Amino acid sequence: MLGTLSENLTAALKKLSGRGVLTETDVKDGLREIRRVLLEADVSYELTREFIERVREQAIGLDAIKAVSPGQQLVKIVYDELVVLLGAKQVPLAFASVPPTVILLVGLQGSGKTTTAAKLAARLKREQKAPFLVAADVYRPAAEEQLKQLGKRIGVGVYGQADVTAGSPDGPPADGSDVVALVKAGIAAASKARARTVLVDTAGRLQIDDEMMAELAGLKEALEPQEILLIADAMTGQDAVRIAKGFHETLGITGVVLTKLDGDARGGAALSIYGVTGAPIKYVGIGEQLDALDTFDPARMTGRILERGDIVGLVERAQRAVSTEDAERLAKKATSKKGMDLEDFLVAMKQVKGMGPLDGLLGLLPGMNAKLLQQAKADPKRMGHVEAIILSMTPDERRKPKILNGSRRLRIAKGAGRTIQEVNQLLKQYEQMQKMMKRAGKMPHGMMQQFSR
Repeated sequence: MLGTLSENLTAALKKLSGRGVLTETDVKDGLREIRRVLLEADVSYELTREFIERVREQAIGLDAIKAVSPGQQLVKIVYDELVVLLGAKQVPLAFASVPPTVILLVGLQGSGKTTTAAKLAARLKREQKAPFLVAADVYRPAAEEQLKQLGKRIGVGVYGQADVTAGSPDGPPADGSDVVALVKAGIAAASKARARTVLVDTAGRLQIDDEMMAELAGLKEALEPQEILLIADAMTGQDAVRIAKGFHETLGITGVVLTKLDGDARGGAALSIYGVTGAPIKYVGIGEQLDALDTFDPARMTGRILERGDIVGLVERAQRAVSTEDAERLAKKATSKKGMDLEDFLVAMKQVKGMGPLDGLLGLLPGMNAKLLQQAKADPKRMGHVEAIILSMTPDERRKPKILNGSRRLRIAKGAGRTIQEVNQLLKQYEQMQKMMKRAGKMPHGMMQQFSR
């Protein structure tokens, strides 16, 4: 996540953090390097200038205090100011006192708006907010069908133009000109279904234009939504700030959802949105799965950027993917005299996969940077190969791996479509892990370490 920005900024700070004494020249050179890193990452010039000035003011006359060098104090100042740059504190969604809460999702085509609508609905469903989706993009071919397919996957109701025209001869015309009537009918259907939140997937364009903004302004006036969330692609560079300003000036957006933040984008422009609009970033997309949407916390995001990790985020993903009962059972077996068999091992692997891409999980660990991730070679296909090998075993072989002789291993390799060397490697790693589990009693880290090689 934001690999280039994270790597370069951390390198710049390391030059300063180890020094016992910081001269005025040291501070000046260090801040010049930090400015360069931020500008190269597409953070806006004005925000970068203000950021550097705030850090400079606090760094003037910096003296050593007990157990903390001036260099370490400067790093702490940079950390605190980055938190401020990203919004200072986490801002949750606003909900209506009387349901349903209406949330408009706006943005350009290609920003991931429809997929994000489904991701947010899935998250709200987990939070017991009873979501409902309204497909209000009547211009893009198959947009309604896409949202309905996504809604079906997450078990959330979807209302679209086809529903209102089928249900009433007086519904919106087939050309979709009366979008306000369509959305109002969708909200009525949501209320009938006892939904507590309604997510409206509005139409996008290839660029901001008067027609789109007029339609969105009409929806805002007619519906008085509790939230207007801009869906912004983190990979669009400086355009992200321009787009955010355009939507904010017309609609007064209440928050931002950043998509594709798991890519290798510079991302600084997207992180400038709060400073330019004052609208807080509320969620970030961290993968393609429908559960890959995290709440945005400025302090935790700053920790990731400065390679301090995000243990809270890691725990949250683990809680979503692994039940307490399963975790306790596997932990107990892992540290028992008998240890985990390959059946348990398969269950544990599926739970780790459910937490998201392996490189994303490793990125949440303190001290993990882009170079270490490359060295780890966290290939998602590797876990799939291991799963295929274990599934090619009989239940008895999974429970008693010691019976796996040469002929059995050859059969398993052919059944999984892998080489016998891979089967042998898996069994060797399994034996090593058995020993390690008994010593450490900690399953997830050990597993990820073995299978990211």
